[in-house]
Amino acid sequence: MNIEKTISALKKNNYEVSFFKNAEDAVQYLNSSLNDEYIGFGDSETMVHMNLFDRLSSHNKVIDPKHCSSKGFYDTALECLTTDIFFTSVNALSETGEMVNIDGTGNRVAGSLFGHKKVYFLVSTNKITPMLEDAIFRARNVAAPSNAKRLGLRTPCAVKGDRCYNCSSPERICNGLLIYYKKMNNMDMEIVLIDEKLGF
Repeated sequence: MNIEKTISALKKNNYEVSFFKNAEDAVQYLNSSLNDEYIGFGDSETMVHMNLFDRLSSHNKVIDPKHCSSKGFYDTALECLTTDIFFTSVNALSETGEMVNIDGTGNRVAGSLFGHKKVYFLVSTNKITPMLEDAIFRARNVAAPSNAKRLGLRTPCAVKGDRCYNCSSPERICNGLLIYYKKMNNMDMEIVLIDEKLGF
């Protein structure tokens, strides 16, 4: 894992990059940067581990499908697509500067592509792989099975816990795979890279 190479590649791909040694430093940076903002979250165990909802909610309006209460997941996730700021993570990041996400519902990848004043990607260094092909492999065979197992799903990858089986299970959570080759045009996007193991 070459962090400096990864940061350089991300910058060449037109992303703003901030690097932090641990999650707490990253949270303090975000907490001090955002005030009285309208923020939407995409599903992310990385952000759960960072306790980001509680920290930002004290002085911002934060919408999170994991805290959907009476509105329900769908309506809450839909509202996240209309916020000024959007937060999510990725399943893998290559040293060559590409990022990969797998999504079952689509709210996470949809929110990361268009329509917000700024998008933050919170990415821990355990998700870094050498090449794009390795990032795709990691997303499919490491991140997705781990997430399916966490959710208690009865997909083959969750039950066996070893790899993707490209199943047809109704509980399948890997229905779409997105590769971010470079920053989207006309979008402000920042990668917050954290040198700590977070999420899947």
